[in-house]
Amino acid sequence: MIVVERTFAVTAPPDAVLAYLRDFANAREWDPSARATHRLGAGPIVPGAHWRHVRKLLGVTAELTYTLIAADPGRLVFHARSEGATCVDTVTLGPVAGGTEVSYRSEIEMHGLAKLATPVIRAEIEKLASGSVAAVRAALEGTAVHRRFGAATPNRLTTPVEETG
Repeated sequence: MIVVERTFAVTAPPDAVLAYLRDFANAREWDPSARATHRLGAGPIVPGAHWRHVRKLLGVTAELTYTLIAADPGRLVFHARSEGATCVDTVTLGPVAGGTEVSYRSEIEMHGLAKLATPVIRAEIEKLASGSVAAVRAALEGTAVHRRFGAATPNRLTTPVEETG
């Protein structure tokens, strides 16, 4: 199993971060491997909502179906499945001075022949995770997200939380 974790801070308030990350369609903005992501179905984004996510990793294109399985204040859990892998992504949020601390944990179990490539895939996922941190920060600290989710002005962190992982 591949487990990747990152913790970082953004200047957006927790409610805006939760709203942004709850809609997995936004993954096309922060997942460097994403080729296309769109919602399957309509209505409120609640547990049971699904997304089709197409990603390219190490030259291989894969389609995953992501499902929001838990959406609590401060916590989101997504489950994804493809022919070659099963993923559980857990995001937890908490307020910090001037913004929000985001902790992300991805557990990936490879299936079939893909399991043989686990060490190579692990290294690539680690690189992508760091790129995702930078992209999430950029997306959540831009003025567009503040307009979309109601924050009047960006917050400023007094002491940034360093990325871990």
